[in-house]
Amino acid sequence: MEMFSIASSSSGNCICVGTKEYHVLIDVGITGKKIEEGLNKYGLSGSDIKAILITHEHGDHIKSLGVMSRKYHLPIYTTRGTWSGAMECKSLGKIDTSLFHEVHYDETFKVGPLTINPIKVSHDTNEPVAYVVSGDERRVAVITDLGKYDDYIVDNLQDLDAILLEANYDYNMLQVGRYEPWLKRRVNGDTGHLSNEMSGQLLCRIAGDRLKTVLLGHMSKENNVPELAYEAVRCEVKLSDTPYEPEDFKIICAPRYEASEKVVV
Repeated sequence: MEMFSIASSSSGNCICVGTKEYHVLIDVGITGKKIEEGLNKYGLSGSDIKAILITHEHGDHIKSLGVMSRKYHLPIYTTRGTWSGAMECKSLGKIDTSLFHEVHYDETFKVGPLTINPIKVSHDTNEPVAYVVSGDERRVAVITDLGKYDDYIVDNLQDLDAILLEANYDYNMLQVGRYEPWLKRRVNGDTGHLSNEMSGQLLCRIAGDRLKTVLLGHMSKENNVPELAYEAVRCEVKLSDTPYEPEDFKIICAPRYEASEKVVV
């Protein structure tokens, strides 16, 4: 299995996951041109993508859904609620409805050699999900855009080999920043995003012998910097009761606007 982020921030998200021969995109919240550039970095192009998986209908996750699906006639997998929300976005243009494949929480489905499990997350959209993807006897997850986690989330993120995990904001930067009070409450609320500290605490709950690489993603440009996220997550692991140390994982901050390094497990 391999995984890399093409872009990961509050401005746009697109993650490529798959085997050496079979790749899917999780979210397409940047331009089609930027997606092609990110794929090209690793010798791929849009014609190598077999499907698009959408987590939810916010613009930073669906921006080029219309362009990519029309150009490559790609099947689109998402929940009924997310599909309905996306179809209200007129800027996507016309999308062939026959490309839509409905997914349901906790019901695994196959896309080629990949087995995919959509798990429910807490975010202020219609029917949001995160995805756990298995293939080649390996297991990775992409989980962002959740304001809280619970035992259900923890249980579904066990036995991973790699994860792209949200570390959206630094609490102090958010509190003193320029956001309006209502927006600060949204980001910091139960249907908003994970802070750096919450990301580290969740990592402590899902740490295991198999987990070797953690990509920290969906970082806010206004309320976070990679250095803070990296150190906060490491500190949470260091100070926790988990038997693992920060050095037991390769922790990488996914760039906001360009492709990350490729994670191969």
